[in-house]
Amino acid sequence: MTESTDLTSAAPTSAQPGGPAADPMRDLTKASRHAWWSLEVLHILGYFAPSVTAKYVDLGLRPRLSYFAARSAAFGPVGPEVPAATFYVFAPWLLEKALPSSWEAASPEQVLQARHDGMSELMAQVVGGTDVAELLELTRTVCAGLTRHGRPLYAAHAGLDWPEEPGLALWHASTLIREHRGDGHVAVLLRAGLDPVESIVLNGLFAGTTRFMQQSRGWSEEEWDAGIQRLADRGLVADDRLTEEGVGFRKALEKETDRLALEGWQHLGLDGTRRMAELAAPLRDAALSSGLIPDLTSGR
Repeated sequence: MTESTDLTSAAPTSAQPGGPAADPMRDLTKASRHAWWSLEVLHILGYFAPSVTAKYVDLGLRPRLSYFAARSAAFGPVGPEVPAATFYVFAPWLLEKALPSSWEAASPEQVLQARHDGMSELMAQVVGGTDVAELLELTRTVCAGLTRHGRPLYAAHAGLDWPEEPGLALWHASTLIREHRGDGHVAVLLRAGLDPVESIVLNGLFAGTTRFMQQSRGWSEEEWDAGIQRLADRGLVADDRLTEEGVGFRKALEKETDRLALEGWQHLGLDGTRRMAELAAPLRDAALSSGLIPDLTSGR
């Protein structure tokens, strides 16, 4: 999600033998990406899993539009302006269709409770008989190192109570870590001079998720084409593909996002981050094999 939910390119690769000498900060960044990616997979279940969406629909929300209410409910009964600023990459008309009309069907408190109930049931399935006590303790340590300034989506969710159920608390921690990183990524996009359409065009071409981006973010074909042209004018796109400069530019954005997200991982430390990645991987794999997460490269 940075409003790209890039699961296809997010999975980090292993270091190659004979590589450069150990660099503590580089090693921490690499380990943090392994851990974050596993938590990202758990996080998006709250918005893509049919059983959770059904909880929102039971309240009277429309399936597709329930995403905007569920993710912004921590702010209270906001209008479309807040998700336009914080979600960043959705077309204004789509946000205006979702909010504030969703609050006529259900209050933010009811939506948060529906999310709580849906994820409680779903995380019980994903976790199964796994003891997540150690993993939860590690995620709490990461969250204890996160700061709120300039991180509106993270700050709003950090103001919610921690659930008591271990599996559900793990999902809450995943959400805090994800939204903290996402807020930082939006700052990176702004500094790079990328508007919402340019941001998703760039990421879609980089990750192979173009169809999903086009179908889910609400921009018209004309707006999409204009975004491609602006990127082409910057030398980042040619013939509907990223140029060599464009690939390097996109990788630099991700590197800066990693840097801005490090404070929680530094609080945990390298060994703890590596252990967290190890413990989270089986849960990530269980979520991916569940069939509940869309294939972003096919546009579903």
